[in-house]
Amino acid sequence: MNTVTAAVSVPRGSQVLRRLGDYAQLTKARITTLIVLTAWCGFFFAARQSGLPAVSWSLLHGLLGIALVASGTAALNEVMERDADGKMRRTASRPLPARRMSPVHATVVGALLTIGGSLYLVAFANPLTGLLTFLTSVVYLLIYTPLKRISPICVAVGAVPGAMPGLLGWTAARNRLDWGALVLFAIVFLWQFPHFLAIAWIYREDYARGAIRMLPVVEPDGQSTALRIVLYSLALLPVSLLPTLMGMTGKLYLGGAALLGFVLLFFAVRMIAPGLGLVESRSRVRARQLFQCSIVYLPLLFALMTSDAVR
Repeated sequence: MNTVTAAVSVPRGSQVLRRLGDYAQLTKARITTLIVLTAWCGFFFAARQSGLPAVSWSLLHGLLGIALVASGTAALNEVMERDADGKMRRTASRPLPARRMSPVHATVVGALLTIGGSLYLVAFANPLTGLLTFLTSVVYLLIYTPLKRISPICVAVGAVPGAMPGLLGWTAARNRLDWGALVLFAIVFLWQFPHFLAIAWIYREDYARGAIRMLPVVEPDGQSTALRIVLYSLALLPVSLLPTLMGMTGKLYLGGAALLGFVLLFFAVRMIAPGLGLVESRSRVRARQLFQCSIVYLPLLFALMTSDAVR
């Protein structure tokens, strides 16, 4: 009897784990975690400027609500893009294109998380944060997602909701917008261009199969992609220094941000600079190196920012 019970329990346990994995994919749990961490940075700086504790119920409510809306938005995005995801190798294993979950089920989960999270923020954080978080979701789903099949401008439009987490964390603490919140927004906004354009170059054939009109798909020679990567990386460098110039951070952050900015710019310039002997500079290898650099850049920048914060 014990043997039979054990034999039955193992598949059930595996099934539960697989289901949890599907929900993690549906809600893009790793990206949601980064969103929450960025929101925490915004809350941290706003709280310090207001003389509030860095850890409080307001922080918990703000981060939980933002996480719920981010998860729900990701789920609804996967519902909307399930056909395209099924055509692309990097996304074909997601629960919807792989038919491990029904679109109706995913839609219900996404809607409940998005609407519930927005209402939670209104009730337990403040109405401003709830409204801005909901509008962020609306822009992402109703403007950015459809634009991906229409025009490369989708990257610029998508960078707006993508840059909102730090600002939302700020409003969760102060219930208002300040210049500090806009600086955090600007840093993440500019960072997204080298980050996502590098991804788009790496997976350009995949995006073409899914009819996603990223810039490398529309202009396959890569010149416009590489130029934009350099220009936005160049613009990011002075903007990333603004926290110190505004009195939010000290000189340690200033030096670290400058160093990180020049490293990112170096990897960006490698995409186009023939003077460095980069004849095949627009290859996947170069783009992947830039992508990996961008992944390291943002967490290090915010870690420096919070560790060198000035009250």
